[in-house]
Amino acid sequence: MKKEFIYKYRIRYADTDKMGVAYHGRYFEWFEAARTELMRANGMSYDSLEDQGISLPVIEAQCRYVQSVQYDEIVQIKTWIDDVTRSRLLIRYELFTKESGRPKAHGFTMHCYMNKQGRAVRAPHDLVEFFNKFLSKKK
Repeated sequence: MKKEFIYKYRIRYADTDKMGVAYHGRYFEWFEAARTELMRANGMSYDSLEDQGISLPVIEAQCRYVQSVQYDEIVQIKTWIDDVTRSRLLIRYELFTKESGRPKAHGFTMHCYMNKQGRAVRAPHDLVEFFNKFLSKKK
């Protein structure tokens, strides 16, 4: 199992403002893409999760912007699972460019488990075990 996953993305013109700086709201879109690919790299797609009747809505999100990223830069988003319980899942992110090697932003998303009726539920044991296999406590 991959403890961390690196998602790469080139900043598009549509991601930026008039000054060529990436719009702050786009970071959460990149975080979503990164966590989707983290799961896929470990053998589970969001579709397969939903086929089991479970979804993972975001119940809390944070992003700390350290330094802006610009149009046409390639960013890398290091993604890892930081905590797993039967009621929630915590995923962390560090966004950086290869050139700098230092985080330009970092954040997290907290998820609960929800059934098809839109109610929060306790995660099945096998799902918790799946996430625990690539749980990564990053120091």
